[in-house]
Amino acid sequence: MKIGYRTIKTALGTPFAIWIAQMLQVDNYASAGILTILCIQITRKKSFLSAWHRFAACFVAMGFSLVFFELIGYHPLAIGLMLFFFIPATVWLKISPGIVTSSVIILHLYGSGGISAPLIWNELVLMFVGIGTALLLNVYMPSLEGKLEQYQRQTEDNFAVILRELSRFLDDGNDGWTGKELTDTATLLEEAKSLSFRDVENHLLRTHNQFYHYFHMRTKQFELLERMLPLVTRISGPNKHAKRIAQFFEELAEGIHPGNTAVLYLQQLKEMKEEFRNDELPATRDEFEVRASLFHLLNEIEEYLIIKRSFKKSDV
Repeated sequence: MKIGYRTIKTALGTPFAIWIAQMLQVDNYASAGILTILCIQITRKKSFLSAWHRFAACFVAMGFSLVFFELIGYHPLAIGLMLFFFIPATVWLKISPGIVTSSVIILHLYGSGGISAPLIWNELVLMFVGIGTALLLNVYMPSLEGKLEQYQRQTEDNFAVILRELSRFLDDGNDGWTGKELTDTATLLEEAKSLSFRDVENHLLRTHNQFYHYFHMRTKQFELLERMLPLVTRISGPNKHAKRIAQFFEELAEGIHPGNTAVLYLQQLKEMKEEFRNDELPATRDEFEVRASLFHLLNEIEEYLIIKRSFKKSDV
């Protein structure tokens, strides 16, 4: 069983918040632990946003409680009527994630039987201890770069295998490939994009990162590789152009890395297209269909390389 950082933070933060609340001699000190549990998040950005939602919702809840409980009385009906207005108010103010947290404060005020200044102060201390503890723990987030680099290597290895299998089929018609790398890469890219988005949210002053753009670029390239497969399978029999493209696929497989060498390959592709145009016209319908598939394949490869060329590698 794997224990995540969020679990560790919850296990450490909950007793710590309760201990601090006890030291400050506030009533309902155990609720500080509940507030901490509710506020532990998986990214720094979500943590600060969550803290804002909960602080704001708790202040609004105290205002509503003061009005409804003092006017209607400390009766279950008052809670129902208050929530009827309070929940839409939090949605309108865009602080609805704080509803559950603020309900802790609402029930404290209801159970008191009479709202007073010391009681309000008590709830404020609970809020600051519980939510503040979670916020403090969420400042530390483990680095995701190692895992993202691993995803990057796996993605590039799979791309190389796919390109080599396409090359092998064009060269000698070998169709023994199971296609496992295709399904593996699709899953890999989804996980990598999700993780890279988490990495973005762990940097408060950063709205993007290089890994996110990298995996977005590879996803678009992967879609093109999937589109190339049916084109390759339509090409049968010995064909000098097919063998030339097979050799080109092999070169692409060798040149897969985060850097940008697409410009060199695009120049080779341009020369290859020129060779196709200058070659003799197909003599039969079958030759024409093969030539059309090959030319379509060249266009897909060109788009594949253009996507890579547009990717700007930096240290951001």
